Amino acid sequence: MKKNYKSGIYYFAVNALKLATLITVTSLLLFAGCSKDSPPATKTDTGTGTGTGTGTGTGTGTVIDTLTASKVAVAALDDEVNTFMTTYNVPGVSVAITKGEKLVYLKAYGTSDKSKNSKAVISDRYRLASLSKQFTSVAIMKLLDEGKIKLDDKVFGDGALLGKTYGTKTYGLHITDITVDELLHHTSGGWGNEVNDPMFSNPGMTAAQLITWTLDNRPLDHVPSTNYDYSNFGYCILGRVIEKITGQTYEEAVKTLVLKPIGITDMTIGGNTVAQKLSKEVTYYGQSGEDPYAYNISRMDSHGGWIATAADLARFLVYIDKFPIRTDILSSSALNLMYTGSTANTAYGCGWAIAGKNYFHQGSLPGTATEQARLENGFNFVILTNTRSFVANFDNDLDQIFWKAYAKNPSWSTDDLFTK
Repeated sequence: MKKNYKSGIYYFAVNALKLATLITVTSLLLFAGCSKDSPPATKTDTGTGTGTGTGTGTGTGTVIDTLTASKVAVAALDDEVNTFMTTYNVPGVSVAITKGEKLVYLKAYGTSDKSKNSKAVISDRYRLASLSKQFTSVAIMKLLDEGKIKLDDKVFGDGALLGKTYGTKTYGLHITDITVDELLHHTSGGWGNEVNDPMFSNPGMTAAQLITWTLDNRPLDHVPSTNYDYSNFGYCILGRVIEKITGQTYEEAVKTLVLKPIGITDMTIGGNTVAQKLSKEVTYYGQSGEDPYAYNISRMDSHGGWIATAADLARFLVYIDKFPIRTDILSSSALNLMYTGSTANTAYGCGWAIAGKNYFHQGSLPGTATEQARLENGFNFVILTNTRSFVANFDNDLDQIFWKAYAKNPSWSTDDLFTK
């Protein structure tokens, strides 16, 4: 089935002078479907739907929160979340916001599992979709800081990082020229959304089998570094690079390199089916005829497979945000490389979309829409949901939840909700 992707326009508001002065910057990002870890449905739902309400608490059943929810109500944010949920028929939302590297807002809204009438709680875990790419990028940058990899390292062929592990035929033109940097920037020369990302083919294959099949059957469309084409498959390859260098599975390597050093213990790679739903994981709901449990999520590990809480992502952001209060886990040189675009697309770095000095990404799967953002004004935000909609403006309105609330200049908590 042909997968069609459209270029995205994301609207970011930045504070250029002081918090009371809000300047809206419209950034046309020159990449196709940067948020998509799966193809869109062919059917479009044009209705507005019905919201599911708001709330916090411990919910029903055995779910117990291990974090502290926000004690300071931010009515402006509640209003924006409620409007978004009602407009797009979103069952559950989790929001985390940091200011000055303190977690100043953490709240769950709506329902995590409609069949059990389970109220959403802040310890719920959600599929991250393309937000998984940022963890892959940071793991690569950590290996760079440790001197175990160089961004100009070749990936395939004699003497390259993966050698001839994958593929059964002589490599096609320019495949042995592909570097780690080009995979990070989606400039490898092929295998992207413009010409059917291989990640959405051969669902019964393992990642290793899929890489071999692709190398054997899918030649590059461009000379590496000359063209930007958003590629989930490229990040699948990066996951195998991480495994080769560390001698660990991709999941364990990211936990060792990135998560454990900053105190994140609850993230993991998700399962595929309802039966494989993990503890504290929400239920996902498709729209426009989509089945949230039809995709091989575990094979998406390094480009779309992680599940996490909003608080985990907020913690991740404050350790890579270049702000001075918490010591970042990457060197300043590695951070600068990660947040710099390519000559083919200056608006996309190594796993991060770029708008001025704001770095962000959206994610999208059947039953999932997500966003995380590091902002020049000292705020970071995370928004996770358990559905996605194809109604016009859904992606933009997801992003605007924070900005519309911020424009009202609300009072934020002065406490730090991070436990340590």
